[in-house]
Amino acid sequence: MAAKATFVCQACGSEQRKWQGQCPDCHEWNCISEQAIEVKGFRNQTISLGQALTPQPITAISSQDAPRRQTHIDEFDRVLGGGLVQGSAILIGGDPGIGKSTLLLQASALLAQHHGMVLYITGEESARQVHLRGERIDALHENLQLVTSCDLEAMLSTIAKCKPHTVIIDSIQTTVTSQLSSAPGTVAQVRDCAAALIKSAKEFGHAVILVGHVTKDGSIAGPRVLEHMVDAVLYFEGDRGHNHRVLRAVKNRFGPAGEIGVFEMSDKGLTGIRDASRMFLAERAVDVPGSVVVACMEGTRPILVEIQALVAPTVYATPKRSTVGVDANRVGMLTAVLERRVGIPLGTQDIYVNVVGGVKLREPASDLGVVLAILSAFQEKALPANLVVFGEIGLTGELRPVSLPEARAKEALNLGFEQLLLPQGNFTRVQEANITATLRTTTQDVAWSTLAAKHLSDAVQMIYR
Repeated sequence: MAAKATFVCQACGSEQRKWQGQCPDCHEWNCISEQAIEVKGFRNQTISLGQALTPQPITAISSQDAPRRQTHIDEFDRVLGGGLVQGSAILIGGDPGIGKSTLLLQASALLAQHHGMVLYITGEESARQVHLRGERIDALHENLQLVTSCDLEAMLSTIAKCKPHTVIIDSIQTTVTSQLSSAPGTVAQVRDCAAALIKSAKEFGHAVILVGHVTKDGSIAGPRVLEHMVDAVLYFEGDRGHNHRVLRAVKNRFGPAGEIGVFEMSDKGLTGIRDASRMFLAERAVDVPGSVVVACMEGTRPILVEIQALVAPTVYATPKRSTVGVDANRVGMLTAVLERRVGIPLGTQDIYVNVVGGVKLREPASDLGVVLAILSAFQEKALPANLVVFGEIGLTGELRPVSLPEARAKEALNLGFEQLLLPQGNFTRVQEANITATLRTTTQDVAWSTLAAKHLSDAVQMIYR
């Protein structure tokens, strides 16, 4: 057995022969560190063959869904795809203090109440600290077993002894194994500890939830291979200035990726919010230039949010393009389309775009809302208060259809909006869905009009005719 030194990138996990200032694989700076590893045996040693596996025809495999354990937190179950699957591994990341431990402690108490023993292993807090939080949010149950440890071998022995149906590790960055001499949180420690815990979950059939730290750019710290090893990757998002939090499924092998759950933070913990659109539009500005409501899809869930824009003469040689909640590069592109295809002079104007409520929009269906908000702010003309828009805009100014227009239209009608502006390609699907007929039983007077346009200039004329 011989000792050897290697250089490992802390961002992507790639190994290099020497130290470099920039990783040649992920191009991150100052992320390569030296680590000592132990090499056992010889390189030219003959590999012994293992026991042969028994394959089976794919047609003989059952296609029934794996049984799930519901956490009885509706928004959490929605993001998971219906609940926890036996033997699954879930990775949850988020900023410090965003509410990861609070949500998992609430879910652990409910799982312990309805399904049996849950093992909560914490390496960052003492047992007393976790107990105090559990008292505050009313998340105490005798089937919720708590242990404080950072040692991987001790964790695996405890899991094998207790045989819980759910294991929570808070956090994976603090977990260390004696088989490696590297420091806690390094690529080798995180990768090997996670692999051992996932193997234990597959072997004993329990679900394991790993809490992961995030870097300054918002991604989960450690090697990217960690996200490939688990079955689901969830991100906890939220603005410290708002009480709501968003749990987003970036990857999910047992449910739709991109699904979100909306929570409200209070002294009693996190509370799920079913009617998220109404919350985001609670204090919406009405009859004010630069404000528009956009129908977006987050996974399978339609959400209405308000986009605000402010246009002011610039005092700099180059006008500013500042955004919150939308991609700044896309706003710059849409500004160029608005200037070139519609003829609005924005070359000497500073543009500020904000999505109210701290929501982050990632789909291109918000393009039409961004453009109309900028146009309304520039012309100092308010858009109709009962208007909802959605649609993707191309570089030639055409309005492209988006997915699930029926769900977006139904959400808008449920909240009392009476006018919808959408791409021409989505008009037929919305008309065939006959949304007003399905809602006429609950709403007596349905005043609903659908406007469809093929080009951005046509949409502008429809709004300001």
